Amino acid sequence: MSGAAPELDRDAFIRAHTRLLPVPHAPEIALHVAEEATELWQKTEDELAVIGLPPPFWAFAWAGGQALARHLLDHPGIVAGRRVLDFASGSGLVAIAAAKAGAASVEACDIDAFAAAAIGINAAANGVAVAARCDDIVGRDEGWDVICAGDVCYERDMAERVIGWLSGLSARGATVLIGDPGRSYLPKAGLALVATYEVPVTRALEDAEIKRSSVWRLTG
Repeated sequence: MSGAAPELDRDAFIRAHTRLLPVPHAPEIALHVAEEATELWQKTEDELAVIGLPPPFWAFAWAGGQALARHLLDHPGIVAGRRVLDFASGSGLVAIAAAKAGAASVEACDIDAFAAAAIGINAAANGVAVAARCDDIVGRDEGWDVICAGDVCYERDMAERVIGWLSGLSARGATVLIGDPGRSYLPKAGLALVATYEVPVTRALEDAEIKRSSVWRLTG
């Protein structure tokens, strides 16, 4: 008899541990989010570690993503009629904002299968079409017109790898927007400030209840 743990029903797990709530800085959008942040985080670290469940980044509206979503909703011309990729999408927040703003097509990519499931659930809850992908697409160019990336600069290696790839997409003419609340490894060069927002966040996961978060355009 195999000792392997059974695979979780991802959709059922997400629905059981979250509640559909409006996003604080983009209340036009509702997401399935964890009401008790530390409880869900602890559950994934302890009880479910045996099956390799990653941290539930998909269960929160992170500051950089909220800033990007707000910006797209307020300036729909950025994405209207264009092919959009929301990279490291997590909950799908930015992808949903792009769809609501009139993008011709929207893909939301994340390497976590639970995030891909959450993206589908959240897109359906908001009545928009978003194609969820569970894949590592760094290094690829599939012809997107706009690429959005929220909160991707919290680890050095990831930031360097991702920014290098995004810089190449920007150089060939894509619009690349990064949402960031001052993470440690946001590059100091090659960025143009687009907008800044005061974003409500979860104190249990951040160091404050409001995070000043900016939208940057990658220039090279």
